[in-house]
Amino acid sequence: MKSAIIFKRALAAVAVLAGAVLLLAAPAPAQAASFDSLDAIKARGSVRIGVFSDKPPFGFVDSQGRNQGYDVFFARRIARDLFGDENKVEFVLVEAASRVEFLQSNKVDIILANFTVTPDRAQKVDFAKPYMKVALGVVSPATAKITDVAQLKGKKLIVNKGTTAELYFTEKHPEISLLKYDQNTEAFNALKDRRGAALAHDNTLLFAWSRENPGFVAGIEFLGSLDAIAPAVAKGNASLLNWLNDEIVKLGKERFFHQAYDATLKPVYGDDIDPESVVTEGGDID
Repeated sequence: MKSAIIFKRALAAVAVLAGAVLLLAAPAPAQAASFDSLDAIKARGSVRIGVFSDKPPFGFVDSQGRNQGYDVFFARRIARDLFGDENKVEFVLVEAASRVEFLQSNKVDIILANFTVTPDRAQKVDFAKPYMKVALGVVSPATAKITDVAQLKGKKLIVNKGTTAELYFTEKHPEISLLKYDQNTEAFNALKDRRGAALAHDNTLLFAWSRENPGFVAGIEFLGSLDAIAPAVAKGNASLLNWLNDEIVKLGKERFFHQAYDATLKPVYGDDIDPESVVTEGGDID
């Protein structure tokens, strides 16, 4: 009986191997691309870039309905270098949890929504060279300041779905109860309403938010590792990825991202933040 089972398994393995050989020998069936190549984008005459609508000073919509922020500043330069006109960009508003799906479903060509590079995300999308450095931080009411993760045990921590903050605390601190929201606005309103003891997010965002919201402080300024924020394209879109990498290297020679910092982040940060802790040029975060 045992030998019969082994024989059947051997036959199944041979069948699988034969099928694989046939697949290799046969021409691959034509499949519709899940992305627009660089040539297709140029033919279209505009580039679709996913940005945040509610994450100042990185991506937000101002009172006149115009997209603004550090990511938007970069997006307009991409359009200018692709088409000779910075207005040849279609801004597509995304949430943190929808960034991968918008690339996979070809709703956008590029994501510039403060997208932190992680191994899991890199399996689903292709990241270009980084243009920013970031770590996690925790902000809390000044009257109940959180300065150590241990203080969060038995309390609720507010995070956004699909962010590195959610991933970090889920993996590293499962003992901490997470209160999750889709939108940044919802999350920060929950903190203001004291629905949670603190909120975890990118420290670069928390530095800006706490300055503009008296009564709240970033009691934990650096948590976890130093990470990179980079543009992302659909998996396999090599032509667009290569163009972006070349663009970031070229812009680094101009110190473009320091210009972007001065125009969009410094008015918020003032002199409290060292630009070198945030900005990277030419795709190098070292």
